[in-house]
Amino acid sequence: MFILGLDSSAKAASVAIYDTGGSVVAYGGVNAKITHSETLMPLVESILKAAKLTLSGIDGFAVTAGPGSFTGVRIAVSAVKGMAYSVEKPVYAISTLHSLAYNLIGQDCVVCAVMDARRGQFYNAMFRISGGNVTRLTPDRAIDGAELEAELRGYDGGEVIIVGDGAELFCSDSDAQCTPPHQIHQNAVSVCLAALGGTPVTAKELMPLYLRLPQAERERKEKQP
Repeated sequence: MFILGLDSSAKAASVAIYDTGGSVVAYGGVNAKITHSETLMPLVESILKAAKLTLSGIDGFAVTAGPGSFTGVRIAVSAVKGMAYSVEKPVYAISTLHSLAYNLIGQDCVVCAVMDARRGQFYNAMFRISGGNVTRLTPDRAIDGAELEAELRGYDGGEVIIVGDGAELFCSDSDAQCTPPHQIHQNAVSVCLAALGGTPVTAKELMPLYLRLPQAERERKEKQP
């Protein structure tokens, strides 16, 4: 069974095909200042070509449906909706933060997944990895950096590792341990791994999962009397 995974929830974008028998068939990504509308579908086409597969040979799709960049999440979700609908295959809507925990699968640790939510906040969720299993400790949330740092001091009995596109920013203001550069960003392989234990939805049911209103809408509400 082949899963096609996509992520464009932050600056980096990636695509992977995962064989549920336990192997990565193909993977590719871009971490540059190029809009995801330009990079994502060409990545899909090149990954399918490298794997010698067509969309009809894909058994399911997985996508980070949020939190993250409103535009980036929307682009990936729209792409997956279109592809899954065209071949009538199921979709796995994955929390971006949950997928980040799978960057560290194989270790025994507490994972603090962080994404830069701007305005001094981070999108965050906590997970524990033990024996190859990922257990969620908190819901996805938007949290102040100082509040998160104080919370981390309450975790004991295991190593806490920070992962995600907000990790470097968060670690620069705290004593937290940041994961190495090759594991820090969201990636489509981890999205596929997170999908293995998930419940699929139809292409029609797939929707972005936002923790906050878009910035333009927040600013409009702030101006209202």
